[in-house]
Amino acid sequence: MPFLECSMRDDLVLEVSGLYKTFHIGFFRKRVDAVRGTSFSVKRGEIFGLLGPNGAGKTTTIKSILRLIFPTKGEIRIFGRPSGDREAAMRVGYMPENPYVYQYLKPIEFLDLCGRLVGLTKRERRARSEEMIDKVGLRHAADRPIGKFSKGMMQRIGLAQSLLHDPELLVLDEPMSGLDPIGRKEVRDLLLEQRERGKTLLFTSHILSDVELLCDRVVIMQQGEITSEGQVHDLLESAGRRVEIRLSRASQKLRDSLASRGTIVDGGAGHFTLQVDGQQAVDEVLRISSAAGARLDAMIPERESLENLFLKGAAG
Repeated sequence: MPFLECSMRDDLVLEVSGLYKTFHIGFFRKRVDAVRGTSFSVKRGEIFGLLGPNGAGKTTTIKSILRLIFPTKGEIRIFGRPSGDREAAMRVGYMPENPYVYQYLKPIEFLDLCGRLVGLTKRERRARSEEMIDKVGLRHAADRPIGKFSKGMMQRIGLAQSLLHDPELLVLDEPMSGLDPIGRKEVRDLLLEQRERGKTLLFTSHILSDVELLCDRVVIMQQGEITSEGQVHDLLESAGRRVEIRLSRASQKLRDSLASRGTIVDGGAGHFTLQVDGQQAVDEVLRISSAAGARLDAMIPERESLENLFLKGAAG
């Protein structure tokens, strides 16, 4: 499907359409289809999550968007321009999963180098570098060579360089990797602050609880293809929820008749708990139990998690 004119799509920061990436590896040039027909779009001002297990094609997709590798087929537009456009690229900040740094440099020196690469003046580089060091919580290590940093500190300096030139689109590959719970909270707050400032964020993460807290929309990839896409709330609702039904004054006959409709947890004579999935199953259990004279003591819905949805897709 061809892209519409930029003036008609100004709410879209990123458009990926029919993306394929094939590698040929080894002596026999074995074909590996890393990404197969991926299409999605990211709206201005939202936080968009790209999820999937290792090898799903997330990083390949990101590198294709940024022209770090060249797609086999498909179309990518950033701010309405082709992804290779220099002007569009200058409005993007990127943090790779494993930040590439000069390990003998101190944070201020590394950020000054990054500032030169994006065209900041000397005064701007100094001011922004100092600001970023404070923002990502590295002031205590400002005089330490980056090569002495822990994994979590390395993630922080990688995030700092991606924010340095105040980009409109942030592309972050596993920004929470290696961070302790306090560090994750600080980074989450920083990302939410960027959205409040009108920035757009695309990121991958294996920490699905953070994705639920941060993302407006997500796509889930499996083996190079998108298996689920939508707003986090809608995906969890559509996945169906498990409900725990607690019954009393229940006969053995009722218990036997309901055994095939869910998972039974014994609660003693005349009492048991039944775990069922989906509203249709709940309605059926309630109808049968009422007709058998049992009493409903409690009905407790269990909230579906993004992790469960993720695992269901992987199992499928």
